[in-house]
Amino acid sequence: MSSPLFISKTSKPELTVRPLSVGCLIFEQMDQIDFTGPFEVLSRMPDTTVQVIGKELQPVRDVQGLRLSPDTSIAEAGLFDVLLVPGGYGQQALMHDEEVLGLIRKHVESKRLVFSVCTGALLCGAAGVLMGRHVTTHWSARHLMPHYGAVLADARVAADGNIISAAGVTAGLDAALVLVSLLRGDAAAQEIQLAIEYAPNPIFDSGTPESAPAEVLESFQKKYEPIGTARETEAIRNGQTKHRSISL
Repeated sequence: MSSPLFISKTSKPELTVRPLSVGCLIFEQMDQIDFTGPFEVLSRMPDTTVQVIGKELQPVRDVQGLRLSPDTSIAEAGLFDVLLVPGGYGQQALMHDEEVLGLIRKHVESKRLVFSVCTGALLCGAAGVLMGRHVTTHWSARHLMPHYGAVLADARVAADGNIISAAGVTAGLDAALVLVSLLRGDAAAQEIQLAIEYAPNPIFDSGTPESAPAEVLESFQKKYEPIGTARETEAIRNGQTKHRSISL
């Protein structure tokens, strides 16, 4: 069983009272909860504005067909204090999209916070910003993190410098509350948790590979195999490319 939280002892965000801005990336075939879960929390953070960013201004549909509309395009967006990078099946189509990768890279290089949820961590890896960072992601993709130079944090939430990462999908809520506590203090995070009545008490205990019944895990893995294979192939290619660059 993974631990709930990892925070680097050497580097973490500092409490602040200044106004904050949050930019949330959305794209076709994403998992909407990777975005809407953290949005529910971060939009309630004191003195904070939130903008939704798309490659273009046209609405997108998540992997289940939910329609989402951006406020601004990547080309028009500036720098935010926090950039949210969700995951989902649509992440795979963006692994070589320099506009998206450049947005992530620009925020990390400018010492802004980048908050990945689920396989949004793979996009951050493709942007080359995870070298030596402790990072978590969806359990199905954790073994791929070393190919991007990351140090796998066996945790639901990981914070290392200006990189905050959440495990799969619903872990984005936990990570968003951690982020609020790091930026605005524990009391602010606790008040938001109370306001949204976030008190998990699941009906089933099937939320991890270790707790899921064998037949449930097998069924998921069969459905996941095509995207899992594509993600692994891309991760290995990335690792080999980086190794050749270092050798040269």
